[in-house]
Amino acid sequence: MREIAPGLFQLRGLIPNAINVYLAGDVLIDAATKLSSRRILGQIQDRPLSLHALTHVHPDHQGASHAICEARHIPLACHADGVDAMEGRAPVQTSDPNNPVNKVIGAVWEGPPHPVGRVLAEGDDVAGFRVIHAPGHAPSEVIFFRDSDRVAICGDVVNAMNLLTMRPGIREPPDAFSLDPARNRESIKLLAELEPSLICAGHGPPSRDLAGLKQLAASF
Repeated sequence: MREIAPGLFQLRGLIPNAINVYLAGDVLIDAATKLSSRRILGQIQDRPLSLHALTHVHPDHQGASHAICEARHIPLACHADGVDAMEGRAPVQTSDPNNPVNKVIGAVWEGPPHPVGRVLAEGDDVAGFRVIHAPGHAPSEVIFFRDSDRVAICGDVVNAMNLLTMRPGIREPPDAFSLDPARNRESIKLLAELEPSLICAGHGPPSRDLAGLKQLAASF
């Protein structure tokens, strides 16, 4: 793993920057896919952990959550709008469920249900980051924003790369992966208004392209 901001680390992925997991202090943020549990646990084995928090409940973010929480005996946190999905009472992937890519993602990447020990709400503090509800891509989507240096861990509000070519750049997630693309565009505008100094997305390298984010927000 590498430190990308004071006290914030990006874990190593099977493909660099493809599906990101972050460690903020003693809080693990997101958990990639269910195929990633061994790799994640190996990187954090010597790190104290108090909590595992999700930017949103989708298969490529909650996949290894159950395994990690069980192995490290830590609670899981997500927004209230993701509790039913995380605990198995609602679908994890609700956007375009008949899309063949989404079907494969659900079958191959989705992790098992796990009890939510902490329900996140607007304004909560997680490892020094403020919780901001930013729905659209998923109902449970949140931004973790650190006011002291304007670092934003923003899940899939934006992608920091093209998902096909893997070319870096700030863009909106494909409509097929978002439950409500129009509402997510409002969340992109919200993210741009925060003027983040570092954009830590779920997909793509950490980015300081605030101009690109503002240009994207202004295009809607």
